[in-house]
Amino acid sequence: MKKYITILAVVLISVSSFAQKDKSLTLNKETNLIEAVYYHDNGEISQTGFFTPEGKLEGNWVSYDVKGTKLVSAYYKEGIKVGKWIHWIDGNKKVVSYTNNVAAL
Repeated sequence: MKKYITILAVVLISVSSFAQKDKSLTLNKETNLIEAVYYHDNGEISQTGFFTPEGKLEGNWVSYDVKGTKLVSAYYKEGIKVGKWIHWIDGNKKVVSYTNNVAAL
């Protein structure tokens, strides 16, 4: 399990680093959340999700590889990891549950 978490961390950091060049940020006035869409250099979506006005991750975040294949579906509440995160690693689905930023192993 630690291997998968390490791989996920590397993937998310890599995706975040490359996705910073092209992004779209839109304020949803009804929810008061900022919708974010980040793109890979090839134009494929890298990540989608929401921020609070204070800049904290909120709700469902989804990460994709450069071919558009879903890698991770994650959940945040005011910047804290919560709920079931789904990781797709080599075509296999792995589920990790979080409570207050701590993974239940």
